[in-house]
Amino acid sequence: MRFTALALAGMAAALTFAQPASAQFQIDPLDGQPMEYLDNDTRVQQAPAQRHMVEFSGRYAPGTIVISTEQRRLYFVTGRGEAIEYAVGVGRPGFSWSGAKTITRKAEWPSWTPPAEMLRRRPDLPRYMSGGEDNPLGARALYLGSSLYRIHGSNEPETIGQAVSSGCIRMTNEDVIDLYGRVRVGTKVVVM
Repeated sequence: MRFTALALAGMAAALTFAQPASAQFQIDPLDGQPMEYLDNDTRVQQAPAQRHMVEFSGRYAPGTIVISTEQRRLYFVTGRGEAIEYAVGVGRPGFSWSGAKTITRKAEWPSWTPPAEMLRRRPDLPRYMSGGEDNPLGARALYLGSSLYRIHGSNEPETIGQAVSSGCIRMTNEDVIDLYGRVRVGTKVVVM
């Protein structure tokens, strides 16, 4: 049986898949699995995060992280001319920065010691916080070179998409867990 281009286009349009109205979780477009995360040795289903695949052209190698502080988006470049786009929180006015860094360390449920500069601005902050749900670094942290900056989770998801940090890149805990699993120490990070 022969199909014309028009007939094939019509058939392709008819082959769309809708998610059932009762579905509570999205399917990860990268592996076709429900978005589930292993957290504190417990399998937890989370509400869908705002990450998704987008077309991405540029001079960046697959595996590179590109952050647009203006758009408040982080892109993890894949090998197919695409990237995974995540919503992020960025540095507030006077605390934004740009440049290239490398992930030098990864930590799950990291502890937090506010830097001296932050303690001068905010003497009310604790001098140390162990990792956990109340820790401002959230579920995961990716340390950027020898700088004070990190890409990290947040216990304040309402700040994602805003310019409120002291220069760190904030993500929802669900998204930082996803990104953490995709990157390695040595990954290049470009902040624009």
